[in-house]
Amino acid sequence: MNEGVSAETLAAITGATPRDLGLYREALTHGSSGAGDYQRLEFLGDRVLGLVIASELFARFPKAAEGELSSRLHALASGETCARIAQALDLTAHVRFGAQAIGDGGRHSDNIAADVLEALIGALWLDLGQDAARAFIVRNWGSMIEGQVAAPKHPKAALQEWALARKRKPPEYRLVRRDGPDHAPRFRVAVAIGKLAEAEGDGPSKQAAEKAAATALLEILTQEDVK
Repeated sequence: MNEGVSAETLAAITGATPRDLGLYREALTHGSSGAGDYQRLEFLGDRVLGLVIASELFARFPKAAEGELSSRLHALASGETCARIAQALDLTAHVRFGAQAIGDGGRHSDNIAADVLEALIGALWLDLGQDAARAFIVRNWGSMIEGQVAAPKHPKAALQEWALARKRKPPEYRLVRRDGPDHAPRFRVAVAIGKLAEAEGDGPSKQAAEKAAATALLEILTQEDVK
């Protein structure tokens, strides 16, 4: 197990006593350590998270249309939400990093925090089954699922709708640059609606940067009331 992380600590984080500690060791190992990484478990955990939240939304909002359910799912399974939950659980404090990654601020990376949370869900699924994984997700996401009175609208979807409503060209995104090390990258993306207006945004992933750019362009269009 990672130094300093015991089965008792994992049980306190996950709400269940682990059986196969090797799975959790993998979930809490960053590639910079030279001892494997969490990416395969992250892949699995991402799908488990989406399935559990989708099924919870389906059950809790029986009158919601597919589009509303999709909007809610997108917000709840987003990297931003995962990072916020991971930070509340202090997950990155238990991740095994290489020295360089620690120096580059890996423990404070939202991107890594979100990935580790998904990897932990993948480990839970494999180690203790779907009930344990579902219980963990419902405990940490449940209040947010119930608290969303109105379905959130993703900025990219809102920008697309703005353009369609005004018979404008659809938004076009382009990568401006990518900076930083592989374990803590920063992306800058520009978005434009034809020659009407353009804005840029930054984020720890291309998707996050696109979201930031869409938010910035929506603010410009709203303030100027461009028709």
